[in-house]
Amino acid sequence: MPYQAIVIGSSAGGLHALKIIISGFSASFDTPIIVTQHLSPNSDNYLVQFLNQFTQLTVKEADEKEVILRGYVYIAPPNFHLLVEEDFTLSLNVEEKVNFARPSIDVLFETAAEAYKNQLIGIILTGANHDGAKGIARIKQKGGYTIAQSPDTAEAAAMPQAAINTGFVDQILKLEDIPVFLNKICKSKV
Repeated sequence: MPYQAIVIGSSAGGLHALKIIISGFSASFDTPIIVTQHLSPNSDNYLVQFLNQFTQLTVKEADEKEVILRGYVYIAPPNFHLLVEEDFTLSLNVEEKVNFARPSIDVLFETAAEAYKNQLIGIILTGANHDGAKGIARIKQKGGYTIAQSPDTAEAAAMPQAAINTGFVDQILKLEDIPVFLNKICKSKV
């Protein structure tokens, strides 16, 4: 199955987890990655600068109506929900918080599932709440592939455990095994 995009959700401990995943991609990896990391509403773009040090992919903050391109990692801006539109563009909104968060992982995952259906991979990483569990279920219901970080390798186990508890997780992987697995199943163009 050719996967067209990957969505990743993380919260407490996410900076380290995202670094491990992003730095583990092969030089030819080009599947677009869209990330919601819970951030303070007043955060700057440190996450983008930090992650850009560890990858050949282009890490950037998502912009309104931006077309999703291969070889990019899009980060949800602080205090905005990040959505994937049916035409494979990104959009931002400031609607109410979901699971006490804006950006919300569920919002990203649910909209991406509608756009990409069975060509989407959803990944839940470390976090201290249950954001992303509904989104993981939606991705699976639309035929996508779902992964949760093994709770025993998560700085905060609640979020991956909540995703696992839905019964909609295909793989439970140690953090360092996630990029290895993605390199295998996301075949790049030759």
